[in-house]
Amino acid sequence: MGAYLLLILAIVSEVFGSSMLKITNGFKNLFPSLGVIVGYGIAFYALSLSLKTLPLGVAYAIWAGVGTALTAIVGIIIYKEEFNNKKLFGLVLIIFGVILLNMGGTH
Repeated sequence: MGAYLLLILAIVSEVFGSSMLKITNGFKNLFPSLGVIVGYGIAFYALSLSLKTLPLGVAYAIWAGVGTALTAIVGIIIYKEEFNNKKLFGLVLIIFGVILLNMGGTH
């Protein structure tokens, strides 16, 4: 599996795990709690495999930035959290930050 596909798997798994945190009730609800554990387990495993070929700084920036943006979007869509211009601006900054880091190359 390609490094970027592994990174995508890591991002999706992390977003799933983070999204499940909201409904674990302090890890008192079994299935959402298992979702957190499995989601983060897959995320870190896939991220570690992607790092065999991707530079650490670039991979982590993509993983953290895209994961944060997608988790915020899940919060807005699934959990009906407030969406306003400040959140939109923050999401745009995250996306542009990831783009700029990738344009920086690996020198």
